[in-house]
Amino acid sequence: MTITSISAPQKARILSEALPFIRAYHGTTLVVRFGGGAMVDPELKAGFARDVALLRLVGMNPIVVHGGGWRIDQLLAQMGIEIREHRGMRVTDERTMTVVEMVLDELNQELVGLINRHGGRAVGLNGQDGRFIGARPVQLTPEADGTPAPELGYVGAVDRIDSEVIDLLLSRGFIPVIMPIGVGADGTAYHINSDLVAGQLARTLHAEKLILMTNVPGVRDRDGRLAYILTASEAEALLRDGTVQGDMRPRVTAALAAVREGVRSVHIIDGGVPSALLLEVLTSAGVGTAVRSDAGPHFFADSRSYFAIAPEE
Repeated sequence: MTITSISAPQKARILSEALPFIRAYHGTTLVVRFGGGAMVDPELKAGFARDVALLRLVGMNPIVVHGGGWRIDQLLAQMGIEIREHRGMRVTDERTMTVVEMVLDELNQELVGLINRHGGRAVGLNGQDGRFIGARPVQLTPEADGTPAPELGYVGAVDRIDSEVIDLLLSRGFIPVIMPIGVGADGTAYHINSDLVAGQLARTLHAEKLILMTNVPGVRDRDGRLAYILTASEAEALLRDGTVQGDMRPRVTAALAAVREGVRSVHIIDGGVPSALLLEVLTSAGVGTAVRSDAGPHFFADSRSYFAIAPEE
């Protein structure tokens, strides 16, 4: 079904059903990690930009943190630079870091332009701007046999986030679009996992929601079934027993830390679904897994719904 095939009454009903969500989240902060296949597909990318602009225009405060690993690997291969990984992390020497920064800057500018084209007021940010993302180098523990782990180079972890520049932009109606580059105490730039940047940012800002867009439907339980809702304890157990593996581990780790530090709900969603962001925020449909604290927020009573809604005053 396309938008042109929907009748006027149907369109009106869809818009009216979004009203309680718009009211509940008006003025709240939503941190969205954008990456995966949605960044590769031009239609999905343009649709995401439109949806971000729409959320801002109806009174929410979206913040976008984007990745770009697929494009980094593509360009490294084109340039004949060896791609080395260890424990799922790219070993990043000086030449590789130059490519990382170049790719992320290009993607950042493109995303900013798309959001602005749809009526938003997006501003691209690098964590080095105002040194607002402090970083430290990742230090790996030795291998199981005691062999020292290799140096990862310019791969970083979030040390701190100074929210002053973000608060200022939000107060003026802008949409921050952030590339995951942090800066060390000595001025060295580090590439940081975008899920972890988004998670730390959501915690620092006490965001209402953290939304992590992926290439898969969500988190699967021990039986391989999609888990629509996970408590923090359940998510931690899936990490501990190895059920959650690969690229999903840093996402679930970020989700777990966020809900335990005041973020009301975290959603790990399939970015390959058109308008996945709007479905997540403005409907009770559901396109992924919600992680919440063990105490839990209030939810719409619906067979698939797991969208935290502020209770009536």
